[in-house]
Amino acid sequence: MAARAHIKNLALAGAGRSKIEWAERQMPVLGQIRREAAKQKPLKGVRLACCLHVTTETAHLMLALKAGGAQIALCASNPLSTQDDVAASLVKDYGISVYAIRGEDTKTYYSHIHTALGTAPHLTMDDGADLVSTIHKEPARFGKAVIGGTEETTTGVIRLKSLDAQRKLRYPVMAVNDADTKHLFDNRYGTGQSTIDGILRATNQLIAGSVFVIAGYGWCGKGLAQRARGQGARVVVTEIDPIKGLEAVMDGFEVMSMKEAAPQGDFFVTVTGCSAVLRAEHFARLKDGAVIANSGHFDVEIDLAALKQLAHSHRVMRQGIDQYVLKNGRRINVLGEGRLVNLACAEGHPPGVMDMSFANQALASEYLVKHAKHLEPHVYPVPKEIDQEIARLKLKALGVGLDRLTPAQEKYLSSWEVGT
Repeated sequence: MAARAHIKNLALAGAGRSKIEWAERQMPVLGQIRREAAKQKPLKGVRLACCLHVTTETAHLMLALKAGGAQIALCASNPLSTQDDVAASLVKDYGISVYAIRGEDTKTYYSHIHTALGTAPHLTMDDGADLVSTIHKEPARFGKAVIGGTEETTTGVIRLKSLDAQRKLRYPVMAVNDADTKHLFDNRYGTGQSTIDGILRATNQLIAGSVFVIAGYGWCGKGLAQRARGQGARVVVTEIDPIKGLEAVMDGFEVMSMKEAAPQGDFFVTVTGCSAVLRAEHFARLKDGAVIANSGHFDVEIDLAALKQLAHSHRVMRQGIDQYVLKNGRRINVLGEGRLVNLACAEGHPPGVMDMSFANQALASEYLVKHAKHLEPHVYPVPKEIDQEIARLKLKALGVGLDRLTPAQEKYLSSWEVGT
């Protein structure tokens, strides 16, 4: 099937191809899966609609799926996350249909989702659940051929579990985000590094000696807190969950309410998956020059509508920085339009960590093709054997060996008779 596309410029393909090649050696697990898929063709004839960040790492997932025989329609899961040169290369050099343009407006964003779903996919692959959401909002139009799906991120899993709890989910979906080889590594190390990268690229400000406020202490917040402290910042965490708040305290971070943190912080990053985490009552207390950013999936964590109402002027200070001046003269700097700062202002997660996340996506897709007919319409975890196989392959690629239990140890661990 010839590739179809709505992208920025096909002439950018050369630069995109170089970036894809650069990332390849950092993604050995996905490379191994791709080679096996090329031999076995586990996805032969399967139509896949993929709504993901269109980056170099995603390109390698698409190549692995195509090697397995899949017919792919790829669209963006965020208007500011597409790398236009990578999109061009996927179309021109690899024959994959892509519908994504960096900076696309909301109308174009959803038209691309509709186009991908218009291919009558058998599987959906989401990062944020916009494909699944669209199918469920327009069931007469989309999703009639779908047998299963996968979900990449925390926010998407939350949406899917809501559908599941209401008994409205129409087909089984695997929560790739919840696999250990995904959230323990991608969310913690990927988000931690790439968020700092986005802030530095946008602002070129020194983090050492600053007060760095992080809203949310899930795996993404934990990773970001580690990296900010490593840069020399005084890290403050805000939380609503008493257990996570206590964990942050025990990890050596200050914990307080956002109201208390607002006048102290130099940098603020939201990673909660919730809406209006930074809002009018906080904006009024921010110090002059405060930098605010979001690293949660959707652009709802910073209440930009409220900020615009409070401001008497606005200007773009440099690429990726919108500065709002309040009536009291204080300046608030918003990064990446309140969207994912690591993708809006940088390149997203490094290939080395996405290697495991996308290995889960590839193997979960293969699993669904084999087993979806035996699954009810629920949200399912990635099977433990897939999770452990990915970890084994990653360790092998890193040249790391593990111990093995002796027969006596196996017997001890499986028995109840032996005590002190």
